[in-house]
Amino acid sequence: MRTSFLQLRGIHPLAWTIIVGTLFGRMATSMSIPFLSIYLTQSLGASPTQTGITVAVSSLVGVFASFYGGYISDRIGRKKVMILSIAGWSIVFFAFAASNQIWMFFVVNTLNGLCRSLFEPTSRALLSEVAPQEQKLLIFNMRYTAINVGVVFGPLLGLWFSTNGSSSAFIMAGCIYVLYTVVLMFQFGKHPIHIESTSTTEQRITLKKALRVISQDRIFLYILIGTTFCVLGYGHLNSTLPQYLALVPDLHDGATWFAYMLTLNAITVLIVQYPLVKWASRFAPVVSLIIGNIFVATSLLLYGLASTGLAFMIITVIFTIGEVLLFTMMDMLIDRIAKPEWKGTYFGTIGFNNLGNVCAPILGGFLLDVRGAQHSMQIFVPLALTCALGLPFLIGAYRRMNLSHKH
Repeated sequence: MRTSFLQLRGIHPLAWTIIVGTLFGRMATSMSIPFLSIYLTQSLGASPTQTGITVAVSSLVGVFASFYGGYISDRIGRKKVMILSIAGWSIVFFAFAASNQIWMFFVVNTLNGLCRSLFEPTSRALLSEVAPQEQKLLIFNMRYTAINVGVVFGPLLGLWFSTNGSSSAFIMAGCIYVLYTVVLMFQFGKHPIHIESTSTTEQRITLKKALRVISQDRIFLYILIGTTFCVLGYGHLNSTLPQYLALVPDLHDGATWFAYMLTLNAITVLIVQYPLVKWASRFAPVVSLIIGNIFVATSLLLYGLASTGLAFMIITVIFTIGEVLLFTMMDMLIDRIAKPEWKGTYFGTIGFNNLGNVCAPILGGFLLDVRGAQHSMQIFVPLALTCALGLPFLIGAYRRMNLSHKH
């Protein structure tokens, strides 16, 4: 996938703002949130189940708020939703820094999920709208690259901050999001968009109509259910694995190995993303999701067999290949099947697959509590199998798409 200088120059300034903001925003998030599980378990004495529920609440809120975030941005405009949610996000990180009890982290992480579920679908819908068709794959992949450049440095910074006081990483993250808010406001002022709302007097968007449109799209529903199981498998990377590594008896200093795994995960994405996307773009996007699901499920099974830090690192490379195949083509797939006037609603509704992120820490925490870290296969076999449950739905979506193209 060759990217010419002219292609990059033609990218809308607001798209650049979101891409660069995503880089620093994800760096801020990954220096703090992934270590929340370890902090709650080791510093506050929370059980794996308590930790799982506290981590999961962010995604639980996201499941219900993401649809409404995308829908409301179709109604009142991208600008208002994005600025309010990103400003709120900065306050959330300062609140994390001030928290010192489990219930406080639970409340603040709820607000964290609310801000993310409003901002993410809205920003992706805006990217879809400001990019011409020939630039969309490039821009969606640049956004994904930005996420992973941020995650290369975030965990290492988080590890460093954790030795200098647990709240430092949250304060730094809050400052980054304040800066992001200011830049975003400036860019919206300088480059006003004329697609603030797609509703018209003839076709006014209502919640009831949005739900009807989505519920009648069988291909989208299959993809939604299938990707929920994919996200369930992927969710264990930031929830079950850090707890497992901190508890597994054979591994010394699991928190450090976890930081290395996250950084390796991001570096691997940067290395393999464009070759993989170039290869995957020859097929329907849903094929990429099917193969990605198989890789993630297989790597979860292999994690249960690993006993050394090096083994965990090697398996993380396999896991990451699956992640790339899943997430680089997901936005492109939604963009392709979404009706133009329902972009925000479709990007918001796909957020229901975050139900997988809700279930991942709860399921992982429950298995760790019941079986203990010493019974690794009794933990990771169920995790792998639940991830693989997405395959029948993704294959069903692929068949339906083929049938619809023939007709």
